[in-house]
Amino acid sequence: MADSLDAVRKCLRDFPKEARELYLNETVPYLDQPPSPLEFYREWIGPNKPCIIRNAFSHWPALHKWSPPYFRQVVGSKMISVAVTPNGYADAVLGDRFIMPEERHMTFSSLLDIMEQKEEGQGVFYLQKQCSNLMEELPELTGDLETHIPWMSEALGKLPDAVNFWLGEASAVTSMHKDHYENLYCVISGEKQFILIPPSDRPFIPYELFQPATYHQREDGTFEMVDEVYAEKVPWIPVDPLRPDVERYPQYQLAQPLHCTVRAGEMLYLPSLWFHHVRQSHGCIAVNFWYDMEFDIKYSYFQLLESLSGTVGGL
Repeated sequence: MADSLDAVRKCLRDFPKEARELYLNETVPYLDQPPSPLEFYREWIGPNKPCIIRNAFSHWPALHKWSPPYFRQVVGSKMISVAVTPNGYADAVLGDRFIMPEERHMTFSSLLDIMEQKEEGQGVFYLQKQCSNLMEELPELTGDLETHIPWMSEALGKLPDAVNFWLGEASAVTSMHKDHYENLYCVISGEKQFILIPPSDRPFIPYELFQPATYHQREDGTFEMVDEVYAEKVPWIPVDPLRPDVERYPQYQLAQPLHCTVRAGEMLYLPSLWFHHVRQSHGCIAVNFWYDMEFDIKYSYFQLLESLSGTVGGL
C-alpha cells in the first residue's frame, strides 16, 4: 500500500513538469490584436493557455469616458453593493475562518467620495459583486462598451453568463482561487497585477476546510467576524502567494506561478480552472466577461487530478 501511494505521489509531482514542457509558456504572451474565433479556440481556449490581448476593445467609448466625474453624472445616485473589509481581503482565509466581506448598499457617489478621500471611510471598499453587476446594477453604463465579446461568443457558441464591473482601492486584494469560467478581463483604467498558476499544478496547491464567517462593522468603526453558524465549511486555499508559509505548506514551493500586469486598454484571457490572485492600482476600473466553461473530458481529467491531490496527502 505504501509503495502504491509513493508511486502516485511521484506521478503527481512529475505531471506538472510534463505539462509545462509540453504546452505551457514561461510567461504570459501578448497578442497585438484579437484573433479570429477559430484561431482563438485552437490556440488558446482548447489548450487552456492565458494571453494578454491588445487593441481588443480600443473602440469602446468607456476608455475615454469613464472617470469619477462621468460616473457621478451618469450613475452617481444609483444604489450599488460594495464589499467592505478591515484589511482589503474579502473571500479569504483568516486564521481558521473563511471570511466574507460586509455587503454595504450605498450610492455610487458615496463610494467615489471615500475613494477620493472626500469622505472618511473606515475599512477598505471594493465594488466587486460578481453577479453580472454591470448589467443588473449599472445598465446606464452598458452603452459605453459591448455587452459581450463578439469573437469570443462566436468561438464558444454562447453569450457570457455574467458581465462584472470592478472598482476599488489599492488595498483590495482577491485571494487565490479558481473559477469554472473562461474569463476575459478588460482593464479600462489603472492596472491589475495577476499571479497565475495552471491547473496542472493542482498537486502543489493546498486546500483546507474553513468555518465561513462575515465581517460586520460595529458603530465604533471596528470590525467583528460573525460566524455563519448553519453553513457548511468552505474548501479554500490557505496560502497567500505574496507571503507563502512554506513551512506549513512545503509542497507550494514546487508550484511555478506566472506574474503579469494588465494595463489600461489590455484584455487578459484567463482560462477556466487557472488559479489566480489579483491586486490593483488605486481606483482601477475594469470589466470582465464570464463565459461558462465546457464540462467536457478536460474537466473530468482535472477532477481526477484534484481527487488524487486531496487523497494522497503531502508530496
